[in-house]
Amino acid sequence: MNPRAVAVEYQDDYTLLIRFSNNEVGQFDLKGYLKYPIYEPLQDEAFCKKVTVVDGVLQWNDYIDLDPDLVYLESKRKPI
Repeated sequence: MNPRAVAVEYQDDYTLLIRFSNNEVGQFDLKGYLKYPIYEPLQDEAFCKKVTVVDGVLQWNDYIDLDPDLVYLESKRKPI
């Protein structure tokens, strides 16, 4: 199992800064996902900024979230 998110911060231009349970920090670009119907509400940047971490999963509400393995594997690691 890959590390899970423990904290998330919206940066700008649909980019998230994520701290993982192994203390790595990654940057995740949401732009490629905004074309899918389930993620279309995230095109509203004010709504997109409301991202939270719930049990290691990035989540916006009860029906919009991102697979935690995908988030970890596709995040670009940043130096701490």
